Amino acid sequence: MSELPALPVTFRPSRTRAVLVSTGVAILVVLTTVVMLLEQLGPGERLSFILTGALIFGVLLMLARPKVVADETGVTVVNIASSRRLAWAEILQVNLRPGDPWVFLNLSDGTSLPALGIQPGIAKQRAIEDARALRALAEARSTGHPEEHQG
Repeated sequence: MSELPALPVTFRPSRTRAVLVSTGVAILVVLTTVVMLLEQLGPGERLSFILTGALIFGVLLMLARPKVVADETGVTVVNIASSRRLAWAEILQVNLRPGDPWVFLNLSDGTSLPALGIQPGIAKQRAIEDARALRALAEARSTGHPEEHQG
């Protein structure tokens, strides 16, 4: 990679996020519209349908949450139900192998952290480019000479 991305940079599966959010909105709107058109339903039944649509929308929003944010001091990995802040020195390797559902970060404590913010699902080429950019940033920042690599 010839030039590193400017920091801060956010990696997220934009197409997947767009599909999840628009699907959630569509489900909520359709359920609410249908329930209001069905005259035989009482207020309690209508409310339960609308709340079900809102719950589905909420779950889809949670699935759209993952991202990886890289800045001068490290990386924040936001997954579906958790978030973790890492210093650059903690990241030993950034992996996205063929068949992997998302990027895995090999860490200095011997563990591996999934980074769902970079996933090849709908946009495989974009995920590969993002993984390469994060890998290049991690390699540049872990050497202790980040000023040499700023573009």
